[in-house]
Amino acid sequence: MGSPTRLPTPNLAALMLHKFAKFVAACTVLLILAGSLVTSNGAGLSVPDWPTSYGWNMFTFPPSLWVANVLYEHGHRLIASGVGVLTIILALCLWLADTPRWLKWLGAAALATIVAQGLLGGVTVLFLLPPAVSTAHAALAEVFFCLTVAIALFTSPGWRGQAATGSATTEQATAGQAAPATDLRLRRIATLTTVLVFGQILLGATMRHVGAGLAIPDFPLMFGHVVPDHWSPGIAINFSHRAGAVVVATAVLSTAVYIWRKHTDRVELAQPALLSMILIVFQITLGALTVLTRRQVWINSLHVVFGALLLTASLVITLRSWRARFPDLARGRWAAATTAASPVTAAVANDGARA
Repeated sequence: MGSPTRLPTPNLAALMLHKFAKFVAACTVLLILAGSLVTSNGAGLSVPDWPTSYGWNMFTFPPSLWVANVLYEHGHRLIASGVGVLTIILALCLWLADTPRWLKWLGAAALATIVAQGLLGGVTVLFLLPPAVSTAHAALAEVFFCLTVAIALFTSPGWRGQAATGSATTEQATAGQAAPATDLRLRRIATLTTVLVFGQILLGATMRHVGAGLAIPDFPLMFGHVVPDHWSPGIAINFSHRAGAVVVATAVLSTAVYIWRKHTDRVELAQPALLSMILIVFQITLGALTVLTRRQVWINSLHVVFGALLLTASLVITLRSWRARFPDLARGRWAAATTAASPVTAAVANDGARA
């Protein structure tokens, strides 16, 4: 009788976990789009009560009443509820799977964040859209999206299958290049870029929720000048967001150029760097069109979505540059159980575990 096929069950389970994590992240993009459509349409109070909808249970609210702006607000609540359920499942899967303890807690953090996000959304309605609470609601949405993308990255075969040796290859050493695992400059640049993108998103959220999106009505000039010739709180916020766009674009470009010069052979870095460059071009274009079209709903909403995508693309670069700080994902039972059933891969994982 022949020996059983060596394709361990955890391998399939880990792959399914990764795909489900990606699905949750994708659904979060839809949730961010739904939320931005609510703000762009001024529909935040179209359903004035919470957690009910015009006195109905949210899930039994008749579709015949989903009209005008009610569709955007109620749809946003339903999508948020769906993402919440998916996050509960994801957190449970992470907790029950043979994953590192910190990854289990990351799943719990994602669940806590989506719960807090739902409560903030309710407070936003009950207190009639206070700008501070609405901005916090938008910021927490970005944090949750980052958590889902990070979980999807940490459970990916590429992340789990490659040991973080922290040493440069022969080719890199000859060229005077540092391996990504030990490139401290890359870590600093990527981390700073991610922080700057998040700060820019906060500025944009503040601008949206205080109604300053058209405080400066022209583009690329500002009241016909390079710098506004008069000021108000709204103009200051709008100007800061435009100036922040220049800073963020410079940071994204600097990160991409550094990766392409120092780590051209690292596809896991070069691809998100290219994606970041594409996203920043789209993002600036959408920002300009938002002004020129007087905040056309879909352009304005896509501007929010592309900003979130840019943030997570930068986050992926940052996390991969700090890869050496996550050795337990590259060795031991987790790596052995979840990498492809290849003798070479298994040997690498076992050598890493013994090192």
